[in-house]
Amino acid sequence: MDTLTATLKPKYTRPKSLVGGLMPYCPGCGHSLLHKIICELIDEMGLQEKTVGVAPVGCSVRAYDYFGVDMTEAAHGRAPAVATGIKRARPDLFVFAYQGDGDLAATGTTEIIHAANRGENYVTIFVNNTVYGMTGGQLAPTTMIGQKTSTSPGGRGGAMGGPMHMCEIINCLDAPALIVRTMLDGPGGVHKTKAMIRKGFKNELAGKGFSFIEVLSPCPTYMRLTPLKALEHVKATVAAVFPVKIFRDRSAEQEQK
Repeated sequence: MDTLTATLKPKYTRPKSLVGGLMPYCPGCGHSLLHKIICELIDEMGLQEKTVGVAPVGCSVRAYDYFGVDMTEAAHGRAPAVATGIKRARPDLFVFAYQGDGDLAATGTTEIIHAANRGENYVTIFVNNTVYGMTGGQLAPTTMIGQKTSTSPGGRGGAMGGPMHMCEIINCLDAPALIVRTMLDGPGGVHKTKAMIRKGFKNELAGKGFSFIEVLSPCPTYMRLTPLKALEHVKATVAAVFPVKIFRDRSAEQEQK
């Protein structure tokens, strides 16, 4: 038995770049999954000593407590400006911005559009759970038509307008190198999301420019669902409004030439 135990290797270990204790996220929240994915990639790609992450305002405002790399906090919506400044001042560093739908698509709309339009050489990871999670479940820029929130109890519609599709908006610009939408709907979605974030990381390291990875994420608390049902909801309902696809991949285009 001792010999057998000694030969067993764990199938899963905590990434070295994932630090801190228990996370503050609700059970089933997509932020914890994304933190793990990003930290796995930082470890696998040997980026820990050169990475700077920009934390948002929102549920993941304390992301700096869990990434074992240099992190900085940006004012609400200003992560693109902060990431741009760091990358331009220190192009030798690897820079990523981590933003939610309120941080990026409401307060930070101008910032993200212009960073994308300039083709800034950093990676944006955009977490879309269609609601303001931290402040009480209010309507967000990405809240879907008919979706009930604390500020749209009858469902979004009418003068509230419709949800903003950020990948589609950014895809109107010429400069971005990678624009993709993935989803956390289970193990398959996690695997595909990691592959797309890896592609974005490689783009930055190769100096290819701006990469935008939108991730449809469960919010069981304000979806009013169990964690498992929230994953199913992302796949069946949220992805029907926000199609999961690669909108642009300049690196793949260049490989085909």
